[in-house]
Amino acid sequence: MTILSLILALALEQLRPISNRNPAYLAFIRLANRLKRALNAGEYRNGVYGWLAAMVPLLAVAVGVYFLLRWFTPLLGFAWAVLVLYLTMGFRQFSHAFSGISKALQADDLPTAQRLLSEWTGQHASEMTADEVSRVAVEQGLIDSYRYVFGTVFWFVALAWCAGPAGAVLYRGASLLSQKWGSYADTDPFGRWAMSVQEWLDYVPVRLTAASFAIMGDFEDAIYCWRSQARAWGNYAHGILLAAGAGAIGIRLGEALHQDHTVKFRPEIGIGDYVSPDYLASAVGLIWRSVLLWVAVILLFSITRWLA
Repeated sequence: MTILSLILALALEQLRPISNRNPAYLAFIRLANRLKRALNAGEYRNGVYGWLAAMVPLLAVAVGVYFLLRWFTPLLGFAWAVLVLYLTMGFRQFSHAFSGISKALQADDLPTAQRLLSEWTGQHASEMTADEVSRVAVEQGLIDSYRYVFGTVFWFVALAWCAGPAGAVLYRGASLLSQKWGSYADTDPFGRWAMSVQEWLDYVPVRLTAASFAIMGDFEDAIYCWRSQARAWGNYAHGILLAAGAGAIGIRLGEALHQDHTVKFRPEIGIGDYVSPDYLASAVGLIWRSVLLWVAVILLFSITRWLA
């Protein structure tokens, strides 16, 4: 029922998108903050203990409830898997902001586009030009599509055969802990374990997502940019996604941004045209085609398994 769970969760998320400010997310963030305050003594092992304290009960609930409901009837287990996947995915969490920025730029309403981008990314955007807003929106969209869709779906499918929906819970929980604790990993050892787990969980799905971008876009340019430019980005996993996505669309990402009364220089990623508001639709199209590719591949494997 993996493919059915995925299709139904995607449909529910489109019909009734769940906010990243929903009670489940906020409760987990509060727990992460409390654990950090209680356990952070400036040592690496405290971060390991904190990560386990946050994740083990969550995974136990996800797995335990799934098998308990499935023991009563497979239909209840299926419903639980759909609910968990619906809560952990978030295609509309980024696509809503993306669409708002696109509409504002098409209407030549730069202040609204800057405000929406700032709310979405947490970056100061009041000094950015329309092209810079477009460029950062495409970058954030590619990264968030991986974070909220592809990474979650990969681990859901990978562990569905033995742990029900626990893979989706594992990825989203680990991702949130990495964002909360790993931001200061260079100076605070507490977040290093969360960052290491996230890097391990990202290794395969990041590359599969980049390959999907290449297949559904300009394959040659995507692979060229991936191989030659990804390491120039500060975060290598993000560099892979941005390089492959930019090459697939035929645009240039990175480069200079006007922020905080200065110009911030970043590596150039991609090949082709400079990003303008017109390319936002191209980025959304690439992401959607890649999602459909993943659904088709998972469906093919599911059919093969049913017939075996």
